[in-house]
Amino acid sequence: MEPPRIVGSAEVSDRASLGDGTVVWPLAHVREDARVGRECIISRGAYVGPGVQVGDRCKIKDQALVYEPAVLEDGVFVGPAVVLTNDTFPRAVTPEGELKGADDWEMVGVTVREGASIGARTVCVAPVTIGRWALVAAGATVAADVPDFALVVGSPARRIRWVGRAGLPLEDRGDGVFACPRTGEEYVEEDGVLRERG
Repeated sequence: MEPPRIVGSAEVSDRASLGDGTVVWPLAHVREDARVGRECIISRGAYVGPGVQVGDRCKIKDQALVYEPAVLEDGVFVGPAVVLTNDTFPRAVTPEGELKGADDWEMVGVTVREGASIGARTVCVAPVTIGRWALVAAGATVAADVPDFALVVGSPARRIRWVGRAGLPLEDRGDGVFACPRTGEEYVEEDGVLRERG
């Protein structure tokens, strides 16, 4: 596998770590102590904050902002202009009117589990967790945890369907059984939780 590649005007801290096969495109910025896994794509103008953890084979698309202390597991897709926030009660100044510094607030992060996808211009309001293989529709506002395999839409985001690993809405076969129209894989819903069958 080829070593990581930093293209043109991309800025990657000497203290950041990039895995083999990863490409960082122009105007992207990867900050200190960020760890980006193997075979990732950090697209034009994307921002990866200090200490952010990114797994293998992730895509962070153009102008996406991934603020620390976010954690992205393997195979995560972050669409264009997505924002993963990190401050529950943001203020520029203290109650005394002084500019806030690093010690004046407690960062909280967004966790995105394996295989999940976040559509363009979505805002994830930390602290939230996006479940495994979940799909967040473009333009959503995620202010609560998203279950594994859920398709969520709107502001605030709410679940409207289940999706499988292929990302397609699952077909309801009755009795709590769902199937992927592409792969045929079956899933079972129990008490509002979907799990892979077998």
